[in-house]
Amino acid sequence: MTAIVLTNCPAGLRGFLTRWLLEISAGVFVGNPSARVRDALWEEVQQYAGQGRALLAHTTNNEQGFTFRTHDHAWHPTDHEGITLIHRPDPKAPTTDPAPRNSPPSGWSRASKRRRFGRG
Repeated sequence: MTAIVLTNCPAGLRGFLTRWLLEISAGVFVGNPSARVRDALWEEVQQYAGQGRALLAHTTNNEQGFTFRTHDHAWHPTDHEGITLIHRPDPKAPTTDPAPRNSPPSGWSRASKRRRFGRG
């Protein structure tokens, strides 16, 4: 069993996938193609997804009974002792911006900061 989920992808890609898989809901495709066809479909999805995101899940012979691949997702599959888990980014993690937007740039004198931002 194979499932492909598309989000914000071109309509042409959805039409292409309907040749091999059944679209059971908008952007959700299921079917049972061979491994060779599944891999070829995934290559096409990655090439033509554009600004969209894609997820492929299929059955396999492992502990979980399935595996999955992602394309342009914020969540990434991570192998943890033979089991695939989803790594979600922490929304509370500090940003890569070195200075907050409201703070003055480094290099200003203390007096200039007080005058500019009214501290003191």
